Amino acid sequence: MALLEILKYPHPLLKKRASAVGAADSSIKSLMEDMLETMYHNKGVGLAANQVGVDKRVIVLDAPKVEIDTEIAEGKPEGKEVERVILKLVNPEVAGVSGEIRYEEGCLSLPGITAYVKRDKNMVVKAQDEDGRNVEINASGLISIVLQHEIDHINGILFVDRLSRLRRELILRKFKKAMEAERVL
Repeated sequence: MALLEILKYPHPLLKKRASAVGAADSSIKSLMEDMLETMYHNKGVGLAANQVGVDKRVIVLDAPKVEIDTEIAEGKPEGKEVERVILKLVNPEVAGVSGEIRYEEGCLSLPGITAYVKRDKNMVVKAQDEDGRNVEINASGLISIVLQHEIDHINGILFVDRLSRLRRELILRKFKKAMEAERVL
């Protein structure tokens, strides 16, 4: 396994719809393992292949399976952690959604930036697993939020694209200043 470089905004690959994967093979399995290692190293809960410079519709996540009980979450899921869910998915597509929730999100490609984003509280995702088997995932709460965030990535959408124009501009200006200051150091 290897640590991969995470692309930072405004890298053009982050705004491009990723290419479909023909079949999950050993190279895709290896990519998924490297993505998980990179995600853990950077303390993330999800990662999309295009975030590590690979133009493929592949995502991974490892998040606690909890329900979020409030309409506006305070950045921490409410409820008891029952188990962790690790998903490695190829060509995931949203097949159904219901409910709405706002949740404070961040992104490894926009380090240090968070904002409240409206998401679907429940969803169904169809994909292939790491062995190429078709799977259907019924997700709710935090798992649903992370899945939506990562599927957005492979569709060329960043979480800040889901904000109002004014809020997005303020956040991106702040991020660019922080990145410029980091380069000076």
